[in-house]
Amino acid sequence: MAKYDFVIAVGGAPGQGIETAGKSISQICARYGLNVFTYTAYQSLIRGGHSFLTIRISSEPVANHGDKIDLIIALDANSVEKHLPHVSPGGALIYNSDDVKQEPERDDIQLCPISYKELTNDPDRKKIMLNVCASSVALQLVGIDLGVLEDIIVLSLLKRKGQAIVDANIAAARASYDYAAEHFTPFDVQFEKQDPPLAFGSGNMLMAMGGASAGVKFYAAYPMSPSTGILHWMAPNARDLGIIVRQCEDEISVINMVIGAAHTGARAMCATSGGGFALMSEAIGSAGMMEIPIVVVNVQRGGPSTGLPTKTEQGDLWQVLGASQGDFPKIIVSPTSIMDGFNTIPELFNLVDKFQCPGMVLTDLSLAEGHTTFVPDSIDWQPEIDRGELIAEQGQADGEYLRYQITDSGISPRAIPGTPGHMHVVATDDHDEDGGLISDEFTNPHKRRDIMEKRQRKMEGIVELLPPPTLEGPEDAEVTLIGWGSTHGVIGEAAQLLTEAGIATNHIHFKWLYPMDEDAVNAVLSKSAHAIIVECNYTGQFARFLRGETGFKADGQIRKYDGEPFMPHHVVDGARELLTGTDKTDLYVPYQEIVV
Repeated sequence: MAKYDFVIAVGGAPGQGIETAGKSISQICARYGLNVFTYTAYQSLIRGGHSFLTIRISSEPVANHGDKIDLIIALDANSVEKHLPHVSPGGALIYNSDDVKQEPERDDIQLCPISYKELTNDPDRKKIMLNVCASSVALQLVGIDLGVLEDIIVLSLLKRKGQAIVDANIAAARASYDYAAEHFTPFDVQFEKQDPPLAFGSGNMLMAMGGASAGVKFYAAYPMSPSTGILHWMAPNARDLGIIVRQCEDEISVINMVIGAAHTGARAMCATSGGGFALMSEAIGSAGMMEIPIVVVNVQRGGPSTGLPTKTEQGDLWQVLGASQGDFPKIIVSPTSIMDGFNTIPELFNLVDKFQCPGMVLTDLSLAEGHTTFVPDSIDWQPEIDRGELIAEQGQADGEYLRYQITDSGISPRAIPGTPGHMHVVATDDHDEDGGLISDEFTNPHKRRDIMEKRQRKMEGIVELLPPPTLEGPEDAEVTLIGWGSTHGVIGEAAQLLTEAGIATNHIHFKWLYPMDEDAVNAVLSKSAHAIIVECNYTGQFARFLRGETGFKADGQIRKYDGEPFMPHHVVDGARELLTGTDKTDLYVPYQEIVV
């Protein structure tokens, strides 16, 4: 089978069915067994503005939306004007000739004008099926059978809209498909079916599913983009899965309800973005003080303040590191891919249950709202569940129960409230072993020191269980690209492109961010030749954090903070700019920063 890497983009205004067209094309490719990764650039307007959905389709696995566009479906004249220059030579542009009166000027691509009025013979429908017409043309150009689209139309519309609407859409799809076969030249790349068919989902959906598989029984949220997709999956599936879902009036209520549910022994989770996380900060500290395990997902967007509600950034690392006042054990993890988001949630729940502390997930819009294909059987729907030292039955305590018993590990057996023989006090003030408030006594520094050291000893156990980053690629590479979280896929592809261009490059990526094992991490970093840190923020937050934790200072940085995610060429071009001369000793300019 021939290998190919093809990108289709859909542009238009909100309400024109951009998401529907993109989802249909992606689902069709998934049924063909093709690998898909999508990214949508859109504005924070209820109506109006411009949206642009990019769908990368490949015979091989892909983990970012790529560097090129082969075919654009322009649903309005504005999309033609904006994106005509972005079509790769040899590509094609599909547009509605009813709206675009002057033919676009590009002689190195195929122009594919279609008349919605002629294809549907129903101008009263106000172009509600234009996305179906244009998608059908696109499918014909890449050799996909129309029958798959017809099946999706039936499945998506029959129950909601009725048979008449289904018939009208199928008629428009057939007319457009046949018109394209008669008037346009197909691409040399023709999609072929691969086995097995694939599933298709977003990062938010897969994190929600990861929570369900981990045994989450309580989920709360206040809708805040770009985290709302988790709530959108949890709510309709809650009854079948035995999960209580609550949409609260604000994030303060959210986090306190989650803490309350977790206190009763339920696995409890919530999600928000940076602004909502700021409101949760004080309560996260109370979970740390009361030693209650919770999971909080922060889907980062551009900040500060309301910032860029519909754009991506890795700007909340220091916010999460400093969540709440004082010192207390916490775990911070940043999934490296859409699929890793599913796996990360059960992994984190096992850790926070074992060590009885808050856990925080740092993802971002590019992963959370991005979509990808996957083999359904590759998902472990029944991961191992470790609830730690959780007392749920009478008779497990030996004598008097001390909720905060001082132990060598720092972990005290935790009793579910109401368990006979295990009465205890839980409060946000600091306390002694039985929960009595230290501040109710005259100053007792010994008790404070003992209970603080008991809590912090957990960090030693956590570090031992967190895997350090690994070096991906040859150890003798000239360049090492270092990243964290969502940039894994794009940095990996950039490393490959640099190597193919004659600059041997490897890659070190961080998923488990805090706590960090200084010795283990330095052992990996010591294998890097000339290190460049890649991240989506202005100040190089991870570069500063890594230096503070390990003393490691990279030779350069590539930073991006315009609200859009990295594309492979951004990293490649940035690395090239950091390279000067041919003499090995002068190959790199010390500690430069490249902004793309």
